[in-house]
Amino acid sequence: MNTLFSFILVLGLLIFVHELGHFLFAKLFGVRVLKFSLGFGPKLVGKVIGETEYVISAFPLGGFVKMFGENPDEQQITEEDRKGSFAHKPVWQRFMVVLAGPLFNLLFSIVLFFMVFSFVGIPTSVDTTRIGKVNENSPAAAAGMQVGDVIVRIDDTATVGWIDVLEAVKNSAGEPIRVDVDREGEQLRLEIVPAIDAVKNVFGEEVEKRYMIGIMKADELSYEKSTLLGAMQSACRQTWMYVTLTVMGFVKIIQQVVPASEIGGPILIAQIAGEQMKAGWLNLIYFMSLLSVNLGILNLLPIPVLDGGHLVFLTIEGVRRKPLNERVQIIAQQVGIGLLATLMIFVFYNDIVRLLR
Repeated sequence: MNTLFSFILVLGLLIFVHELGHFLFAKLFGVRVLKFSLGFGPKLVGKVIGETEYVISAFPLGGFVKMFGENPDEQQITEEDRKGSFAHKPVWQRFMVVLAGPLFNLLFSIVLFFMVFSFVGIPTSVDTTRIGKVNENSPAAAAGMQVGDVIVRIDDTATVGWIDVLEAVKNSAGEPIRVDVDREGEQLRLEIVPAIDAVKNVFGEEVEKRYMIGIMKADELSYEKSTLLGAMQSACRQTWMYVTLTVMGFVKIIQQVVPASEIGGPILIAQIAGEQMKAGWLNLIYFMSLLSVNLGILNLLPIPVLDGGHLVFLTIEGVRRKPLNERVQIIAQQVGIGLLATLMIFVFYNDIVRLLR
């Protein structure tokens, strides 16, 4: 139940923000919005306010804003109707209406981080020598090192920060090292033989090889109070880091550095959302921010049906001074639907295989 609630909360909020971007910019440029829907399929609840019907539908895996005049071939419209028709707006206005959805997802990430950094503080990593993880079958595990141990010294040289640990192990040349640790107040000395291993980046690519003992530093954070300007700057930097990671993630998938089996869908999102909610609301906000950036970037991909595909069509129209041939657009849309359907089947397959394992 916790997983289902967190899934609906996270995905529902992100879809709402995305569609709100389309809706607000459509209204800004005087386009009539006929329907604002969260979800697809049969209508669960709905209410007409003004000229717009607001709907919550059965399947919460998306949403849409239906605008008057989205189909440029609509006939028999009056001059008054043209004022509220999407198809009869200038190219740049239509471009902004389409771009607003992904843009709002990126801005939403900034807003979430700004709220956290303003009220809680800006997280700063604490330099510690406490062990957060001991890899299985590693030299450290063989020597008896445990999670929570604090490395006090290596070969009688005090270790004040994590860099001291890294340098001592790296410069050991594979010779045994004496590691003094504090384990809940008890002083222990362990003898560990470092081994050559690969250092990998976040995408699993080998960066270098050096002597290691198979441990990771504990993640300890302190939160520093900040001005509103400082919180906004940090929120923008954090969001930009997520944008960079997301774009690089797509690139690494194309390069097959990251296996396609790692791509997850709604089931994986639900699992992670449930785990993050259990870990605390801060964790859930960070996950929601990352997912919001992912949703924004994904929708900017130049695939027909997605916002990015529409932006490509509008760009071509702006350059040519006339829209693409209707038949070309229809074929492109059909190809886009096929690609998305294939992708959805693939990610559901990955999710189910992951569950079975």
